[in-house]
Amino acid sequence: MAGFRARLPQSEGGLFLTDAGLETDLIFNHGVEIREFAAHTLLADSAGRHALAQYFRGFLSLADTYQTGFILDSPTWKAHRHWAGALDSSERELADINREAINFIADLRDEFAGNRGPVVLNGVIGPCGDAYAPEASIHAGEAEAYYAQQLSWLAATEVDMVTALTFTQASEAIGIVKAANNVGLPIVVSFTVETDGTLPTGQPLGDAIVEVDASTRRGAAYFMINCAHPDHFRDALHDAEWLRRIKGLRCNASRCSHAELDEAETLDDGDPHEFSQLYRALISNIPWVNVLGGCCGSDLRHVSAIASAINGDRITSTRK
Repeated sequence: MAGFRARLPQSEGGLFLTDAGLETDLIFNHGVEIREFAAHTLLADSAGRHALAQYFRGFLSLADTYQTGFILDSPTWKAHRHWAGALDSSERELADINREAINFIADLRDEFAGNRGPVVLNGVIGPCGDAYAPEASIHAGEAEAYYAQQLSWLAATEVDMVTALTFTQASEAIGIVKAANNVGLPIVVSFTVETDGTLPTGQPLGDAIVEVDASTRRGAAYFMINCAHPDHFRDALHDAEWLRRIKGLRCNASRCSHAELDEAETLDDGDPHEFSQLYRALISNIPWVNVLGGCCGSDLRHVSAIASAINGDRITSTRK
């Protein structure tokens, strides 16, 4: 049974953590092979499930240590039809793996039932194409029809919400928001941005958020930024009404561009302490942002540093 669909607890304030760069951490730091960068394939065997479970257990324990909430993601970023050919997956297999992925994270939530903050089950959905450089424009109507399938599978599970993660186009985001609204699932849109703070399509971040809100009657619960270093979008966060719609950040550890990261043969994990201080500086200007984690190149060290930096500030603030 979904416990938070009617009202997401992160919408009421308080710090919520997410995990980090799941695929890059497991591949580069733990030597886990992930077929086609599709983490749901790890659920097929005991070793893969164990690796996933151990990864998430670290973050769930961290959230309890700092008494924060936690957004627990399903490994379903590529568990939709666009990637079926590369993964040799049938529609039935995709439906089963979406359900299994939610059961997997629901079991983890049960394991950490004693956490002092809420644990929200989040179904993750990735874009139809490269999250760094979209291959084609996707019309909103096309996206709405396409994502209806995966969302119908997720709506029948215990999932509390879904996140359109690493989306690159406003039109595709509009479609998935409408599809999620149709099945009663709260949805968050997290946009990928380039080194100049614009979407890979060249559209300014603020314009994309305004367009999605205008076309969906503010159908998204909130927006996030991910898959970019804090320095890449800091100057794009101009004081405007749309800025208030951003509630989460999941940044890359590296300052490299997406093109540079695509060519890299080793992991650039940056400096976790510096990373946390950049978050701290951002949050000082946008204090309503309360969902924080990492993306490519980051791991438990980075999110631990963020939790220490940000939660310490919030505790100090409440004592004044």
